[in-house]
Amino acid sequence: MILEEVKSAFCENKLAIYAAIAILFVSLILGYLLEPYLYSYFNPIVEELAQNVKQGTIKLTFMSIFSNNIKIVFSMFIFGVTCFFSAVILGFNGFFAGYYVATTDDLFVTMLLIVPHGIFEFSSCILACASGFVLFSFLFKFIKTLHGQDNGPVRELLSNSFDASFVKLKQAIILLVIASILMAIAGFVEAYLTLPIAEFILNFI
Repeated sequence: MILEEVKSAFCENKLAIYAAIAILFVSLILGYLLEPYLYSYFNPIVEELAQNVKQGTIKLTFMSIFSNNIKIVFSMFIFGVTCFFSAVILGFNGFFAGYYVATTDDLFVTMLLIVPHGIFEFSSCILACASGFVLFSFLFKFIKTLHGQDNGPVRELLSNSFDASFVKLKQAIILLVIASILMAIAGFVEAYLTLPIAEFILNFI
């Protein structure tokens, strides 16, 4: 039953997922290519983060990584009520990641330090953004159904509209839950596995 619900959430919202993939992919490429123009905006952020990590203000533990990233996941879901801002949040993170890769001296080492957890983190962000789009779809369908009904008791009109659009809300929440699980996995991999994996591979080169 649960697997069928998950399958439906993915199959019936392919457009939202594909749109999120496109936004992330394009923003990553643009962030990489436009690095010289983004330097004045993003470099202060990178330097501040590096300084905070060095001073111990920011600790790269599972909880610190997960708590920071899960806020992004829920922001993309919640701001789905506007649809547009979910895309903005995902696009900004893609821009930043692309910019960061472009500023590094050794692309191979950088990819080793990103890919292990990035597979889960980027997948999580894609689904979080898609969940925001689906949430917007729920609200749009709810309002459209409500507007199209004949006059009647307000409670009944609201109930009918909610029932007619509930599937989209359920699917949005399913995508959000999966995005959260993937982000938890990403946090664990980043905190405990990414560096050992990178060191293991580099030892053979």
